[in-house]
Amino acid sequence: MPKPLTYARFRKRVMVSMEDICRDIFRENRKSIRIKKEAVAIRNLVTIFKATLKLSNAKGFQAMSLRDLSRESGLSMGALYAYFSGKEELLEVIHEQGRAVTFSVLEAYVAKTGPVFDRLESAVRTHLYLSEVMRDWFFFAYMETRYFRKTEHKRAMEGELYTEKLFCDILEQGQKEGVFYLESALLTASVIKAMLQDWYLKRWKYRQRNISIDTYADFVLNMIRRATWP
Repeated sequence: MPKPLTYARFRKRVMVSMEDICRDIFRENRKSIRIKKEAVAIRNLVTIFKATLKLSNAKGFQAMSLRDLSRESGLSMGALYAYFSGKEELLEVIHEQGRAVTFSVLEAYVAKTGPVFDRLESAVRTHLYLSEVMRDWFFFAYMETRYFRKTEHKRAMEGELYTEKLFCDILEQGQKEGVFYLESALLTASVIKAMLQDWYLKRWKYRQRNISIDTYADFVLNMIRRATWP
């Protein structure tokens, strides 16, 4: 029987860094970004995104001005406009790229075959550990969704439902196999999603109580077992 995935093993297996994300952003937006040297552009994009997430998570994206971002990042206003036309474009690019990374990791690392509870455990641990690696982005995406324009807001909601459906599909398969006994796979998936969100939305609470992410993952999975097994 394979050992369960731990956060340390996940970090070794899944290489997600701000540099990787910014490299993808640069390559996908070459036409609009006025800086042509990739190394320079990536370095400045990393600085911009780190400053944006720091300011947004402290005071809210809407309260942050580009002048605030200029001071925090150490880049001039002109330098910022070389990458983005304004705050709305910056917001959409950050969210879109973070969502793309999330989907690709979940698609690549959540087990598609095998015992149904092992698949559910794979999905729970992958989602939880990814939210720790990209905690600032997950927090940002959750808190700032309400400020998106209509089209982007709809896509953010679809992203929320995508991960919920990931859990729901596994639960429904478990019902068919007689492994899970549930009143509602959909509502159970919603509760699982909420427990995972609590980790990155209220991280201070678990840090204060000295609860590690692996301990939290084990607890969530034990809760699911007790709630779904006969």
